[in-house]
Amino acid sequence: MKKHITTIFLIVALLSGRSVFAQSDNGSKYDTITIQTSAVCQQCKDRLEHDMAFEKGVKSVSLDLDTKVLTVVVKKSKNTKENLKKAVTKIGYDADDLAADKRAYDRLPDCCKKDAPPH
Repeated sequence: MKKHITTIFLIVALLSGRSVFAQSDNGSKYDTITIQTSAVCQQCKDRLEHDMAFEKGVKSVSLDLDTKVLTVVVKKSKNTKENLKKAVTKIGYDADDLAADKRAYDRLPDCCKKDAPPH
């Protein structure tokens, strides 16, 4: 009988502990970060969204071509805005106040360069 009571107590403790964890996991562990980029076309959008998805802690990535703003949802404990901005520059685009990495920028297709006409 004593074993059954102990088992029931452990199950209740585990379940209540899990529900407390579930309640604290309300999305606050993620940050939504916005970065102004120098992207100009759909290829830029595809490249940025694809490459940034592989950065540590990234849950989602979206680039608005009209505003050139990259929105990244990232797990707070895994990455920072500064690291994400550096990642954008290593892909070849400006990120807020950081200039694009020259080698990466030079490898971009001509249509993705800053001075390319809208298309």
